[in-house]
Amino acid sequence: MIALITDSNAMLPDWLAARFDVTIVPLHATVDGVSLREDDDLDLGAFYARLRAGASVTTSAPAPGDFVRVYEALAGSGATDIVSVHVGSAYSGTLNAAQVAAPLAGIPVHLVDSGTASFALGCCVWAAADARADTDDVGAIIAAAQQPPATTTSVFTVGEIARAQAGGRVDVAVVSAGVPVVAMNATATIQLAPATDVAGAVHEMTEHLRGQLCGPARIGVGDADVPDAGDALAEALATLPGVRDLVRYRIGPTVAAHTGVGTFGAVAWQLSD
Repeated sequence: MIALITDSNAMLPDWLAARFDVTIVPLHATVDGVSLREDDDLDLGAFYARLRAGASVTTSAPAPGDFVRVYEALAGSGATDIVSVHVGSAYSGTLNAAQVAAPLAGIPVHLVDSGTASFALGCCVWAAADARADTDDVGAIIAAAQQPPATTTSVFTVGEIARAQAGGRVDVAVVSAGVPVVAMNATATIQLAPATDVAGAVHEMTEHLRGQLCGPARIGVGDADVPDAGDALAEALATLPGVRDLVRYRIGPTVAAHTGVGTFGAVAWQLSD
């Protein structure tokens, strides 16, 4: 049995993680000095409220011991190999923690640096899960996990410019009116026309993806405490030709800490067939 692991930065909703049979190792967010695990026990509504109140938030990787416990549990349940797919090492120390833990697993652990983050990482896990359903070739599963970033485009509003600039994860400039709308792919980050309302942001993001996608695609739409805006974007994107799957999710602390509450957007993964 080949076990599949990722971390909570993948933003996978519970039902999708269950469908993939993937184990999720939570990252951590420290809010005004209080450490929280990005897992099912987190009160996300309370976290959003703290962000709106101006709380100081930092994020951190799991400890190696967190990975050791998960790896050992999977080995004990009959796994013969583990494919461990994680947020890019340029964004987080998560992969380093997994590397420390891997030799203690008792079975082979194959680490994959996705090179990406947020639901784009989730797309890598999705690809690995699809491959695992078809083969027990670990190399093929790893190769599948590495493919999505080349054909993935993210579009999103920046809810809090100051958080984005302080975090340094998103290259964003202050706009004279409204909020920034950003598009990112494997090669570039561009700032689209700023939006002064939800309708304008939805239009900018939808039209950008319309020009990027050709053929079948899977799309994830997330929001940080603006569900109506996320729903409006999901409704618009569902009309694009070729959309095979559309997943709604709530943006967790390890993303919202860097873009701010009020952020909403989409990750579109163009499939090869």
